[in-house]
Amino acid sequence: MRLEKISYDEMLELAGLGAKVLQIRAVECAKRYGVKLRVCSSFGDDEGTWVVPEEEGMEEVLVSGVAFDRDQAKITVKLVPDTPGLAASLFGPLAEKGVVVDMIVQNVSADGHTDLTFTVSGEDFSAAAKLVQEVAEKVGAGGVDSSDTVAKVSVVGLGMRNHAGVAARMFEVLSDAGVNIQMISTSEIKISVVIERDDVDRAVKLLHEAFVEDPGSLAESKPA
Repeated sequence: MRLEKISYDEMLELAGLGAKVLQIRAVECAKRYGVKLRVCSSFGDDEGTWVVPEEEGMEEVLVSGVAFDRDQAKITVKLVPDTPGLAASLFGPLAEKGVVVDMIVQNVSADGHTDLTFTVSGEDFSAAAKLVQEVAEKVGAGGVDSSDTVAKVSVVGLGMRNHAGVAARMFEVLSDAGVNIQMISTSEIKISVVIERDDVDRAVKLLHEAFVEDPGSLAESKPA
């Protein structure tokens, strides 16, 4: 289904999440100066999609697109002492090395310890894993688990602001397909999950069918 219009914010999210449509910088500049962008297919003469400022009625489209990024890795620091400054001692050295951390999940503390899981790009995985191992030993953590076989899948849409059913539907679709969700991250107009890389193609296809091709069941339900 071709979208007639999409907002700058939605396009920024999709570009940052792996959609190979527009460079993030191009969208940022267009938004800053109020320049409308027209994205057309090189394989046809259709109207394409306009990237524009947010307009009234755009929230009627609950999900504008599904994006994925196969180049992800996950690192878990186990049984970390739950003390002030722990996160800084871990993520500070990563930042100094230029490692960009994406999703972060910290478990509820139990007996003074917690688990901390985060994702980095596949390109930074080796350097990050080595550095985290060194930090874990210094702070007395219980160990480090890591995996470079994960990917991130996301759905984006302005309609999520006022609709309670998107997350539930996304998790239901993945569950029915036997796709295990390892991490979840949300924002006002985005839901991202980390799954096994081997499940990406299937997950994206099913989510696209559920939200983009056949959004009727969600559109008919009550908004939040």
